[in-house]
Parts: sequence; C-alpha cells; structure tokens
Amino acid sequence: MAARTIAPIFSLMVLGYLSRMRGVLRAGDERVFSSYLYYFGLPALLTVDISETALTREAVGLMVLNLAPMALVLLALILVHLLLRFERETLYLLIIVASFGSLGFYGLPFVTFALQSIEAERLATLSVASINAVGFILAVLVLEAYAGGASDAPAHRRVASSLARNPLILSIAVGMGLSAASLKIPVPIVSSLHLIGASTSPVAIFMLGVFLYGRDYRDLYEAAALSLIRLVVLPFVAVAVCLFFGVPALEGTVMVVMYGTPLAVSMIVLSKRYGFREKTVSSVILVSSLAAGVTMNLWLVLLDYIL
Repeated sequence: MAARTIAPIFSLMVLGYLSRMRGVLRAGDERVFSSYLYYFGLPALLTVDISETALTREAVGLMVLNLAPMALVLLALILVHLLLRFERETLYLLIIVASFGSLGFYGLPFVTFALQSIEAERLATLSVASINAVGFILAVLVLEAYAGGASDAPAHRRVASSLARNPLILSIAVGMGLSAASLKIPVPIVSSLHLIGASTSPVAIFMLGVFLYGRDYRDLYEAAALSLIRLVVLPFVAVAVCLFFGVPALEGTVMVVMYGTPLAVSMIVLSKRYGFREKTVSSVILVSSLAAGVTMNLWLVLLDYIL
C-alpha cells in the first residue's frame, strides 16, 4: 500500500518541482493550477460526491464527530496558553496549524491512491465538508484577529463576504442541498463533474511541487516541531475519538488519515495577505508536505491493528 501512495504522490510532487527548476513553468504559473483546483476541480468533486451521499443521521453524525479531534486539540492549546502565557502570535500560529490542513488538495488524493474505494472517497469528501470548512473559517478569523480587525463590524462583514464567495464552501452547500432534497444531477452534467473532479488528485499534488520551489525556508527545526501537531498529535487524538465512539474501521481510517494531512498550501497566500509569519508558514508547509507521505502511510499500517 505504501508504494501505491508514496510513488504517485512524490513523483507528481517532484515533477512539479522540476518543472519550475528547469524553467518549464515560471514564477506565478502555479496560480493557474491553484485557480483551476479552487474554482473547478475541487468544487466539482465536492458537489457531486456530497450530492450522491445520503445525508442520513449516521452521515451527519460522522461529520459532526469529525470535528471532535480538532476541537480537543484546540482546547488543549488554549489551556496551555492560559497556563504558560506565551505570546498571542504563537497561539495564533498553533491554532492555524491545528485547524487548517490540506484535506482537499492532499488528503483526498492520498485516500484515492491508498484505499481505491468510492466509499472511502465519499467519506473523505465528508471530512473536507466538515473539517476543512470549519478550519478555513477559524484560520480567517485568527488572521483577522492578528491584523487587529476581528472586533470591528467591517472585519466581520469581510469574513462573512469571503466565506459567502468561497467556491469550496458554496459547493459543499450545493451538494448538501441536493442530497437533502433528494435531487439528482442530470447524467450529462454529473458525468462532466466526475470527469473534472477526477483531475483534482494529480493536479493538486503536482501543484504542490510547483508551489514549493524557490521559497525562502527558514527555522526548519521549528517547522518540524509545528508539523508534529498535524502529523502526529491530531491523528493520535482522532484514533482516541474513533476508539471511544466505536467508529467503524473504514470511517475511522479515513478520519485519522485526513487529520494527518500537512498544512494547507493556501496558507502561503493567506499569510502573505495578512503579513503573518510568511517564512514560518512556508517552512511548515514544506516539512509537513514531505513528511506526510511517510507518516500517513505509517498511520495506515497502525490502523490495521488498532481499528
């Protein structure tokens, strides 16, 4: 299984990196891939997968339960902050790392390559719909607080406007609305959405390699320590949640693996927009993205014995 995931992920990532290093792609070209995934690939995948998933009580309960590991880790971080009184900026960084993982651009491709199951892909899509939606909102709120605008009305309107126009959140809402109303997307359209959505996995991993080239990476030891939150702490807490609530093996495996994803690549853009620890964020994305290919496979092996 490890070869089935590590080989395609790292080969695509290396191809993306080499394309920039050899001048096949130039600085800024990664925005094309990012825009395609952000506005077309991932929204198509989310819309069609969620619309085809019956939003039963069990499915909604699983989406809510998916949030428990993140909530527990964030609560622990806040309690530690209250006890140790470290800098608020450090707390903001820890919250962002713990809440905003690359579930859509890294987790979904990994699940696709590793588990090769439509049901696993749909479970991963539900994870994106719950964990990533909440994580993105938290990240934006934290960055607004860092910028000093979280307490004023215009800032709240900016956040609300940003969320209302976010294509990933809109596609989640559309998919859930179609599912709740038991409406079927016409076959020609659903076939097109499946075709576009199927491109998400390879393009996302290739784009990651393109993004990683030519950035200023510093404080790699700090980045490695921060990456442990995503690669070790969150999956460990997710395992504990799955065992406590008796989550079935496939559902639990997908939850744990999705929590083991690296920091979201889009944090590069957000950190630059808000002037928030740009070099640290880039380093965390680099370290966690490279290490996740190994650690996520290790979690898969362990989960065969645990769940």
